[in-house]
Amino acid sequence: MKISFLLHNAYGIGGTITTTFNLAQALAERHEVEIVSVLRHRERPNFTLDPRVSLRPLVDLRHEKEHPLHRRPARVFPVAEYRYQQYSELTDQRIGECLAALDADVVIGTRPGLNVHLALQAPEHVVRVGQEHLTLDNHPPRLRTALRRAYRRLDVLTTVTEADATAYRRKMRLPGVRVAALPNSVPDPVLPAADGAAKVVVAAGRLVPVKRYDLLVEAFALVTAEHPDWQLRIYGKGEEHARLRQLVHRLGLSENVFLMGAAAPMEAEWVKGSIGAAASNFEPFGMTIVEAMRCGLPVVSTDCPYGPGEIIEDGVDGRLVPVGDRDALGAALLDLVRDDERRRRMGRTAMENARRFAPVPVVEQAERLIDEAMSARRAGQPVAPQSGRIHSALVSQGFAARDAAYAVASGALRTVRRGRR
Repeated sequence: MKISFLLHNAYGIGGTITTTFNLAQALAERHEVEIVSVLRHRERPNFTLDPRVSLRPLVDLRHEKEHPLHRRPARVFPVAEYRYQQYSELTDQRIGECLAALDADVVIGTRPGLNVHLALQAPEHVVRVGQEHLTLDNHPPRLRTALRRAYRRLDVLTTVTEADATAYRRKMRLPGVRVAALPNSVPDPVLPAADGAAKVVVAAGRLVPVKRYDLLVEAFALVTAEHPDWQLRIYGKGEEHARLRQLVHRLGLSENVFLMGAAAPMEAEWVKGSIGAAASNFEPFGMTIVEAMRCGLPVVSTDCPYGPGEIIEDGVDGRLVPVGDRDALGAALLDLVRDDERRRRMGRTAMENARRFAPVPVVEQAERLIDEAMSARRAGQPVAPQSGRIHSALVSQGFAARDAAYAVASGALRTVRRGRR
């Protein structure tokens, strides 16, 4: 079987790129796999890609940034999608040509705008799988309205949590489309697991406001007040770097909190710690939480929507605390800092429990979804049985009507604002 992934930019850094590379490489054990990157801005990807997975870009920004068609707005890629400004008539054309000539059995989109492309443009013989790496509720009403129209032509829609799959089933009526949770996978560790002895807390991710590293730094000040020999190492880069550096200095934590910059892969850094930490206001999944747990670290995380609560079992393999609660976050970290045996025991349990996110079980689940979709397509049947529940239909219609009303209102507001300029 040949499987093609359609990815925004395989040459960047981010969770969607990481999980796409992980899944593609695991599938390449038994299938022919390629990644089609819409954009390219550098010679090689930041992450190492298994040579069994082919990679081909559609638009090379190093040479085509000023292409006349790239200066015209996209018409297929939805306007309300977060990445819309990076798309154009040129990307519309290249994606359309790529999909029309596709010789794959399955094509997998990795963000809403690309899912729309494959839903509308993929050949009829190809199984169309759309992936949601954020959440339905995270999208603006105007985008949700566009997705309702296009997603009916998908075969399968996957979310990274069961909570988001439930939201899609409840709020979007997609007759015949299989909606299923497919978690992100993390490769099997190659280094010995952390032993819980190092006096180091590790966090990783983009340094952006939603990740709340400021809250983590403030919470860690409660730890150092009692245990000044402990460190917090934060890996990543982003717009919050300067502000975090100022915060560390203002709190007098320069000898305890370190902004380490980006590291890829992170495994060698996780195993140097004893506790993982995440303080996000919002986390569609929580890739770094799984990475830390697979390396033997219990993770202290905010219980934000949606991922952490489906990954961490509170008090067993980590801790869950209320979103935005500095004192609760600091207290949970202190509980593990103070108790060596509990920290080590929870680390061992974390490593065991996180095996469900290993490539093998995730790939097996992905293959089952694909096989069911291919069988249904060959039989000329929908992948998911048609729902006859009137209540569900009315509920989804209610959400659709509300989103459409918000979309119209926001469009009118934009028109008024433009008229005042």
